[in-house]
This record gives sequence, C-alpha cells and structure tokens, in this order.
Amino acid sequence: MNHRMRFGIFLAPFHKPGINPTLALEQDLELIQWLDRCGYDEAWCGEHHSAGSEISASPEIFIAVASQRTRHIRLGTGVVSVSYHNPLWVAERIVQLDHLTRGRVMLGVGPGSLPSDGIMIGVSQSQTRLLLEDGMRVIMQLLTSEEPVTMKNDRWELHEARLHLRPYSNPLFDVAVPAVASPTGPKLAGMYGVGLLSIGATTAAGFDALALHWDVMEAQAAHYKTKVDRSKWRLVGLVHCAETMDQAYRDVEYGIEQWFDYFQAVAAFPQMAVPGSNVKEMISFVNDSGFGAIGTPDMVNAQIERLWKQSNGGFGAYLMLAHNWANFDATRRSYDLIARHVFPRWQGQLSTIGAAERARAARPELAAIHSKAVEAATQRYHAEAAARTH
Repeated sequence: MNHRMRFGIFLAPFHKPGINPTLALEQDLELIQWLDRCGYDEAWCGEHHSAGSEISASPEIFIAVASQRTRHIRLGTGVVSVSYHNPLWVAERIVQLDHLTRGRVMLGVGPGSLPSDGIMIGVSQSQTRLLLEDGMRVIMQLLTSEEPVTMKNDRWELHEARLHLRPYSNPLFDVAVPAVASPTGPKLAGMYGVGLLSIGATTAAGFDALALHWDVMEAQAAHYKTKVDRSKWRLVGLVHCAETMDQAYRDVEYGIEQWFDYFQAVAAFPQMAVPGSNVKEMISFVNDSGFGAIGTPDMVNAQIERLWKQSNGGFGAYLMLAHNWANFDATRRSYDLIARHVFPRWQGQLSTIGAAERARAARPELAAIHSKAVEAATQRYHAEAAARTH
C-alpha cells in the first residue's frame, strides 16, 4: 500500500495497585525507549489522579523525562483533562514542551474520564464536557493567534491572556481530542480541524460509530470552514503478540485479570465495561468480540484490516493500549514482533517479498548462465596457462 500508517501506544498507564510505583513509572519510561528503538512513531501518556492503577498525574512531566531518553518517537498528552486546569496554563505548558522536545510533542485534550478524579476538586461529570468546549476554544485561540483572550465562565476567568512563548513547531504540533462512542470528540475535532483519538474504536459501540464519527467531523468542518485530515485520525486497539497462540495465552495470565477487574469493579467508566470471570473467558471475549487480539502478529493485521474497512476510508495511526497484561519482558517482545511483522504491511515495506519471488522465478535461468560463465572463465585460464608453457 502507498499509505504509510503510523504506529504507537496509548499509555494510561495501567499498573496493579500495591506494586512499587517508582519501578512501575521507570518501566513505563523504559518501554518508551524500547518503542523508540523499534521504530514506533508515537506514544500518548495519560493523566489520572485516583483509582490506584493509572498512576501518571502529569503527562507533561512524563513527556519531559521521556524526551531526554529518546531520539525519534513523538510524545503526546493522552490526554490532559482540561476541565481540571486553567486552559491558559495548559497551552503554556505544551508550548514549553514543544521547545524542549524540538517539535516532538503532541497535545491531546479531553474532559476527564474518571469521576473519582474530578469529584476531589468539585468538578462533576455533568460539567466536564462543557468545560472542555470552553477550554478548547481558549487553547486553540492562544495557539493559533497572537490576539489576547478574555473570557469568564463558572470555573475560569481570563483577562487579556497571551502565551508567553510562541510554539516552536511550524506548522502547529498535532492537537487531538478523544472519542469513545459519543459525538463530543468528533464535534470538537471538526470544529477546530484537529485530530481524533478513537480510544473506544474496538468496543462494540465505538466500532459501530467509527464511520459516523468521521461524518460528524466532516459536517462540522464544512460548517466552521476548517479542514479535517484522515492522517490525523488515530484508532486505539488492544493486542498482545507472541510467536504462538499458546505462548500469548500464557503471557497474559500475568495481568489480564487485574485489568478486567479495574474496568468491571473499580473505574467508574462504563464505556469500557468488559465481561469475563476468569482468564479463559477474558481471552475469549477479547478475541471473539473483536475487542482485541491475543495471539500472533497475523491477528493484529486482521484487527487493523477490520478497523480500516469500518472507518470507510482509512485512518492515519494505529495505537495499542498499553495494558500490562503480560510481564515486562513479554510486553517488549510483543511490541518487537509487531514492529517486525505488522509494520511492513501497513507502511509499504513488503517489496522484499516481491524481490525474493522474482529472484526465485529467475534462478534456474540465471544459475545456468552463471555456471556457463564460470566454465568459460576456467577454460580461458587453462588456455592461457597452456600458451605460457609453449
């Protein structure tokens, strides 16, 4: 294919409560370094403040550290919960990171997904989406214009607000908003001509809504006279790969039950409700429902193909949710296998297969020519040697 799909991860992160958080965060950073070596394009890092598993409170701090340990991979906030922050400071921090990373930063903004986060600062889920709309308006105006911003709502008040620094990136770094099943994300993405992070792309509701989400974006873009670009549409899926199905199944015995329990009984995030009461049932749900792929790289290719068709026109990047279903060594091996065996199909790098087949077909004729050339050279040598002795 001519289109070069980008690959990356969406790192909440998810860790089992009670493990050493210092070590867990260090391994998250080591994972980003591994992905950078393997040729992954992007890593999006989350913001959460409660519930025990998603232990990154500041994606900006995480990105600042990760940027100093990596060379190529682009690093995004996945996502900043705008309803928790003054939008002026959100814009200020991402611009500083844009300079510090020499343009490798991306900005993802959302409403805040965990009710247990917002409630600590008096923000309920009934407020977060409207606050995201207000915050997005301020952030985009600050990033794209030098005109000052004055606004007031129930949470923020700005007077002649301006960015201290202008962005390093020109054109502007990628900005994206998340979507699960509702049209809130696509509506904002189309309004401002930014990217969409389809976090719920493989859930039943999210999968069914993929084509609709793009239609919403195009309608919004037409109304607000912006442009939307499929290359900035990122779909998130869940996979774990090994050399064999049996090995992949054994790998996920390490942590899949904890991850399922988090969404079944801990996180008040019903859009990610998942069934299963034991490892076997959980693996069956993931593979049989299309929610993800636990197995071999061929299964990852099949999942991407399914999403590509459902999107009704394609998308720019496939992001894998970093779920910690397997231990760290098996997790790194999974990402390595995907880079080796999945990337080439979606990045136009299968030309070596054709080269090998052409060489195979031509081998008998070329080998015969080669043998004759060797025989002729040998005969010439013997003739020359004989002439020198006379």
